[in-house]
Amino acid sequence: MTAIDLDPHRVTTNPADAAATESAPSRLRAVGVVAARKAVDIIVVALVAATITFAMLKLMPGNPVDILLRGTYPITPELRAEVTADYGLGEPVWVQYFQYIGGLLTGDLGVSYQIRQPVTEVIFDNIGYTATLAVASLGLAIAIALTIAMLAAGRGPVAAFVAQTVELIAISMPSFWIGLLLLTAFSFAIPIFPSSGAEGALSLVLPTVTLGLGLTGVLAQVLRERLDEALTEPFVTTVRSRGATERRVRWAHVLRHAVVPALTVSGAILGSLLVGTAVIETLFARPGVGRVLLNAVISNDVPLIMGIIVFAAVVFVIVNSLVDVIAAAIDPRIALGGGR
Repeated sequence: MTAIDLDPHRVTTNPADAAATESAPSRLRAVGVVAARKAVDIIVVALVAATITFAMLKLMPGNPVDILLRGTYPITPELRAEVTADYGLGEPVWVQYFQYIGGLLTGDLGVSYQIRQPVTEVIFDNIGYTATLAVASLGLAIAIALTIAMLAAGRGPVAAFVAQTVELIAISMPSFWIGLLLLTAFSFAIPIFPSSGAEGALSLVLPTVTLGLGLTGVLAQVLRERLDEALTEPFVTTVRSRGATERRVRWAHVLRHAVVPALTVSGAILGSLLVGTAVIETLFARPGVGRVLLNAVISNDVPLIMGIIVFAAVVFVIVNSLVDVIAAAIDPRIALGGGR
């Protein structure tokens, strides 16, 4: 009869535990591989985004000179010629393209038609407000999602049904509708929080809750599904046989399975939020890049639109590249081909 090895120190299939035993050189090599690959991705994404944006906006109807001279009287042929020469709008399209790419490589995104300021300056004047809102909203969403996942995972069909219902409601509710309800309740009916502006911490509460609730459903779903999957793994039985409490099993062992996929989703969400907050910023009259982009589209401010789109693409790929590097540090097999 074949002997069965019941040694609990060997009966484990926990990938997180296996990843934890990776040597420091393996981790450094994995991080280096991912970092080099992502550096190339950032350059390629920036060039592709700039090219597509330039082509699309050049194909749009309308004359940029008319936008620049809006509200100016009288408009003489000499004035039109001067403005055309100052902005290089009389050059062939291919010359304008290479001038734009050259400026992009040096951090020059042009000058806004309406604000009459460098696009880079406009973006950096507003990115702090948007970044604060995005990080606060994502942090709130992670906290709520983690609570839901920990309470529901492995608790039976009733808990799973309740969690799925909460996740579906959170995903389905439009952000602007949530914002209107919060404004009505806590700014107008009970004036606890300000309804507009970005002065002080209280002005951040309602926009953060509005944006964070919409993100909770996706994150909770990812975390709960990964936790449910991990709880059925053989290593959980092994850990419990060693006398670990249920709390320790979930927080110290099982949760590690959900870290990488949740981290990946969080990175994608954060990258998109840095310019995807236009509705919330407009609803709460907050300054930010999203609101600037919306106004630029309304006023047909081509350089500002192009600059923000390219900036958004670069930020998105940088954030997700950092997430991939962190994931490679957590589990080197992701980069070295040993894991999915």
